[in-house]
Amino acid sequence: MTKLTNTQDLVRAATVSRRRLLKSAVAFGAVGLAAPLTVSNAFSSSGELNFEGWAGYDDLKKTVLPAFEKATGIKVNFKEVDNQDTMFADAKLANGAVDVTEPTTDRLPGWASNDLIQAWDLSKLAPDNYLDSVPGAKAGSAADIGGKRMFVPSVWGTEAITFDTKAVKGGYGDISLAQLFDDQYAGKVCVRAHSSLAAMGRVLDANGKLPKPFLDSYKDEATMKAVWDVILAEAVKHKKNIAQFWGGENEAQAGFKTNGAVIGLTWDSTGYNLRNDGYAFLAPKEGAFAWSQGFVLLKGAKNTDQAHEFAKFVSTADGSAAWATAFSANPVGKGGIDKMSPDVSKFYAAAYPGDALAKLWWWPPQDAWFVKLRSEYADKWKAA
Repeated sequence: MTKLTNTQDLVRAATVSRRRLLKSAVAFGAVGLAAPLTVSNAFSSSGELNFEGWAGYDDLKKTVLPAFEKATGIKVNFKEVDNQDTMFADAKLANGAVDVTEPTTDRLPGWASNDLIQAWDLSKLAPDNYLDSVPGAKAGSAADIGGKRMFVPSVWGTEAITFDTKAVKGGYGDISLAQLFDDQYAGKVCVRAHSSLAAMGRVLDANGKLPKPFLDSYKDEATMKAVWDVILAEAVKHKKNIAQFWGGENEAQAGFKTNGAVIGLTWDSTGYNLRNDGYAFLAPKEGAFAWSQGFVLLKGAKNTDQAHEFAKFVSTADGSAAWATAFSANPVGKGGIDKMSPDVSKFYAAAYPGDALAKLWWWPPQDAWFVKLRSEYADKWKAA
């Protein structure tokens, strides 16, 4: 039998589990109410945790964090921010005010190289809870730096095409990243600045119009500049298409609900939240951008025992299902997918038909130098 890659393992596990779940009538909400979420812990009314995470996901505040507190006695002080650039900047100034935050694996090198985080103590976690194929779940993966586990996964998902089904026609195999730059959608496109430049890069790369392969731009500054100069110049030619640039979930939804967008490149959560308003969410034929999100323990964290209980909670079947439900994304814990709402499963089945899961395009690791330059190109793109 051919050995599968990590991504292939993830694809197969997710696909099989979703097919099973489509046949199930059990929603996460019913399961969660029938039995409290539990984790093994030594705490009882045991202090607090200072967590800085993503804004725009109300179920985290209303359901998941209260469930964690009920199960462990640990109160979570939750600071919401729109993006991980803010998380990164805040971490530099935290001085112990933040214990845990939630970036994506591709950004981990920058957190480590800036000495902002410390290693997790695996003896205080439950590493076997994680699906092996989730990026950041295994020893030797991108989560390990210097032989130490610096990141533990919390949820994974994608960035793909959200579109108004009345204004944009087509199904899987027709919907494309190139449509974001099609002149017929002038004033009707909603994108995040840096990821839309990456989309342009992938389109140009596929057509042989870059000086070097797009993925090479993540390797060194000289190559990055040579490649992204071409990308930016081409994107600017289509600036009239942009109705709104988004930086967080709330802005992305507003681009469609308020500012006239009919097509955009968004997180899966945006597509899910707009699904009843005439919008579809679909992987482009080039492959959806894929991300793996997780927890890092800040260097000056004061509540480290509570932080480990928090990470362990989200690795359980119930905890990972709750976290993924809040983000309208995918759980990282074994058995988590079987506790997700059938409504979520139906959404994902429609979003990734055929070979879409096999074509996921995972964001490459991005060190601090790359993120800095990427931000400069994104600012030029927005200001053009």
